[in-house]
Amino acid sequence: MRSGGGTGMGGNASGNQGESHITAEQARLDRADDGSEAWRDWGPYVAERAWGSVREDYSADGDAWASFPHDHARSRAYRWNEDGMAGFSDLDQNWCLALSLWNGVDPILKERMFGLTGPEGNHGEDVKDYWWYLDGTPTHSWNTWRYHYPQSPFPYDDLVETNAARGKLEAEYELVDTGVFDDSRYWVVTVDYAKDGPHDLLMQITVENAGPDAATLHILPTLWFRNTWSWGYDAVAPRIGMEDGRVVARSDRAGTLVLTGEGLAGELTGEDEPTPLFCDNETNIARLYGQPNGPAHPKDGINDHVVDGADTVNPALEGTKAALHYTVTLGAQESRVIRVRLTRAGEGADADTEAETQAPVQDVAGGFDAVVAARRAEADEFYAALEPAGIHPDEARVLRQAIAGLLWSKQFFHFNVKQWLDGDPGSPPPPPERASVRNAQWRHLNAHDVILMPDPWEYPWFAAWDLAFHCVTIAHVDPAFAKSQLVLMLREWYMHPSGQLPAYEWNFSDVNPPTHAWAAVQVFLLDGGTDMTFLARVFHKLLMNFTWWTNNKDHGDNNLYEGGFMGLDNIAPLDRSKLPPEIGVLEQADSTAWMAMYALDLLEIALRLATNDKAYEDVATKFIEHFLRIAASANGSGLWDEEDAYFYDVLHLADGRDVPLKVRSLVGLVPVVASLAYRGPEVPVLTEFQARTVWFLENNPELREALHRRDDEDGHRNFLLALVSPERLERVLAKVFDEHGLLSAHGIRGVSAYHRDHPFSVEVGGETATVDYEPAESTTGLFGGNSNWRGPVWFPLNVLLIEALRDYAAHDVTESRVEFPLGSGELVTLGEAADAVSERLISLFLPGPDGRRPADARYELLSTDPRWKDNIFFYEYFDGDTGAGLGASHQTGWTALVAHLILTRGR
Repeated sequence: MRSGGGTGMGGNASGNQGESHITAEQARLDRADDGSEAWRDWGPYVAERAWGSVREDYSADGDAWASFPHDHARSRAYRWNEDGMAGFSDLDQNWCLALSLWNGVDPILKERMFGLTGPEGNHGEDVKDYWWYLDGTPTHSWNTWRYHYPQSPFPYDDLVETNAARGKLEAEYELVDTGVFDDSRYWVVTVDYAKDGPHDLLMQITVENAGPDAATLHILPTLWFRNTWSWGYDAVAPRIGMEDGRVVARSDRAGTLVLTGEGLAGELTGEDEPTPLFCDNETNIARLYGQPNGPAHPKDGINDHVVDGADTVNPALEGTKAALHYTVTLGAQESRVIRVRLTRAGEGADADTEAETQAPVQDVAGGFDAVVAARRAEADEFYAALEPAGIHPDEARVLRQAIAGLLWSKQFFHFNVKQWLDGDPGSPPPPPERASVRNAQWRHLNAHDVILMPDPWEYPWFAAWDLAFHCVTIAHVDPAFAKSQLVLMLREWYMHPSGQLPAYEWNFSDVNPPTHAWAAVQVFLLDGGTDMTFLARVFHKLLMNFTWWTNNKDHGDNNLYEGGFMGLDNIAPLDRSKLPPEIGVLEQADSTAWMAMYALDLLEIALRLATNDKAYEDVATKFIEHFLRIAASANGSGLWDEEDAYFYDVLHLADGRDVPLKVRSLVGLVPVVASLAYRGPEVPVLTEFQARTVWFLENNPELREALHRRDDEDGHRNFLLALVSPERLERVLAKVFDEHGLLSAHGIRGVSAYHRDHPFSVEVGGETATVDYEPAESTTGLFGGNSNWRGPVWFPLNVLLIEALRDYAAHDVTESRVEFPLGSGELVTLGEAADAVSERLISLFLPGPDGRRPADARYELLSTDPRWKDNIFFYEYFDGDTGAGLGASHQTGWTALVAHLILTRGR
């Protein structure tokens, strides 16, 4: 069985060379895990976008982008969760602290990131601002965020109009293309958060004028309460006001918070002294709907006051939203630091009302800098302990920023589907048509949690199969949180009573690959391989999910699965989720292989649990038998093409014809992932399991081909369960490791480059569907035109392939060598091949011979400018020819797997 070999800290020793020293951050994490100190209570849990989301869509037609556009975001109270820049909140998002900016010429405050909606972009939704998550620790004792803000007017209209004029064959028109960064006329804004206690948050804002001339910037650290009172549930809204030179926020949910800012108490003079501004986090119904009875100081009151000088802030200095307005003028290359501190009053004392009222003003001048310096140094210490010995500084930077981005992608996710469908007592009822648009059968789903999101702007909602990969990476630094995330998706308020896991909020009923069990095993091992309680918790629920798959996605009860969407979007000629039954049934190579892999993962969990509890021996037997049947069906049906030595989907038409969909893609590579190696000594006491397996194979000899055994020199038996036999694997890998086929310079492509000159077409229902090789964005309109699996490199399946090759290497049935790359004449072991693919993926983020990172090489500014080049984007996917980063630019959900690759290299 898998031996782990990762670097999960697990609350125990840290250090890259077996050191026993406990770092300060690890000690904090240990106290958070044992419940003695609530270091996770406050964190970067604020999304970069809440507008345009399903949760905020109360339309009849389900057009979420149109229902709540960006233009509404500054004026309309959110129902479910907040958004902002560099935002922190508590776990329940009762309050938020974030940054707003104004360059003096924009039509609106920069309170949130701007981007194109799905219909507006020529390649789907697309964020346009440039920002990075540069650092972070698991307890959020230290977090760093950086943003580059143009000094000229932000080209909102130009970005929309120019992209609208471009077609799918043209590149996206990005902010850097507009010229707003020419001559370095922009602000570099860095926010460092440091905690001096679980509920004592220091916010250091550093602004640098990168331009050649003096310029003025308005800086507004902003505190507000999430609106929980306008929907008919809370009778009384919380309040924020001024008391003795400080901003004090009082709430039944959050207690009393004290916000202080440098100069607020009067020790500064002139323009350095901030002006406190107050309004209410409530909808401006006069602006949006033309009604006269709205709040006097609505959500956009601070915006209108700063930008237009309007009388829209409360002169009584109270409300539910407050900002400290700093105006800073700096010469060329000059910098300024602004210090802000948020503390929960009464911390460490008897937190009665009087004690909270008497809480002293916190110091933002003296001790502030010492805390920031200490947390920064402790973060350095934490990552130095994590890094493998001898790591190159460029790789260390990639590792640290990948994990930081993942930590910053934690977001508060609130969605009560029943309330969303039925409406709130304080609001008009939703139109009845919307119940037929999406998610009506998920009324039980009631989310109110902090979850690792795929991306904070383009995907600010959980996706079940993405989350599996997120958890594997985060387990290297915070295994307890990783385990809690995996358990969360299996809880009663997420998992459907039928056993189905929710896919993502656009359609909870969609079907994603079942990677949860795989992730559970990986996280278990990274945590030290001892937490059997965790394994048992996930195992019992996964049994229900496996049964759901068996009952719903095996159309012919023949162990060949139809799955549907399977997360690979438009990789196939047909929309695999919407094939009409009168056309036929599509048996999928990847769905079948995912189920084989699922059976093996559950088998491994059962074997591990059975070493302590023999009750799991029976169910282990079930899953080895189930796997062997799936493997036999996959290999003995038309899914395997002997001539091509590859697996393909097969379309069984209603008229009786079978049509193999001969597209060389990741679909046919998933079968390789269904493998598990283990040694006889690992299961020596499971006599019933061994006896039943022997009996089963003796009575079903046709199923033997997926079980391989070799005896090592110590006399131990080594077993390999694999859907693809070692002999077939060598033939498959010849296709995979062909640089004119699936292998690119930066990993395995989604579709083989062979199809560049040899497109595949099939006629179904009187229409012709075609797949060719598209190395970057796809031209197909499937899945809203924002699906791009027909050629680019994606991290998740690359990582699964690497892990599978290591399984084969661990068993080493034939001690085989494969040519890598094809035609090179160089023969390598399967383990060496796994490392070679891993290195190609890692290289996407490393400076090449020309000093440019392949992912950013197309832009001179991003690649060579000292203020830009070391700030790393983690894109959603990568051009199959050039390695250029594409899609979402902050996809530290699964692209953060590069950190996992760095930490497990050569395992």
